[in-house]
Amino acid sequence: MPYALERKYPAAAHDWIWQYVFPAARRSIDPRSGIKRRHHVAPLVLQRAVQVAVRQAEITKPASCHTLRHSFVTHLLEQGADIRTVQELLGHKDLNTTMIYTHVLQRGARGARSPLDGL
Repeated sequence: MPYALERKYPAAAHDWIWQYVFPAARRSIDPRSGIKRRHHVAPLVLQRAVQVAVRQAEITKPASCHTLRHSFVTHLLEQGADIRTVQELLGHKDLNTTMIYTHVLQRGARGARSPLDGL
């Protein structure tokens, strides 16, 4: 937890919001407190796992963790999510950066979806 919050809210470390989504396999010594605890997985470990999954799925196009981010946003926008909500989820400060993703909505005549597409 961030420095002063740990003192201000001693039980907060047990709340879900402060837990790592991808925890490391092993515990390590926290340099601030000296306590042995689990940290988050290194980004390279996650990137390698995605690359292994891409190879196993025999996907021929380049794909990465960033590809998953783009796919997530594309699906949100296709489902009608508010652009401000998407901006907040992505952590963009400038709305123009988020607006780049709206190119997926300009599909012309091929934009019609079958009711079966959502299944």
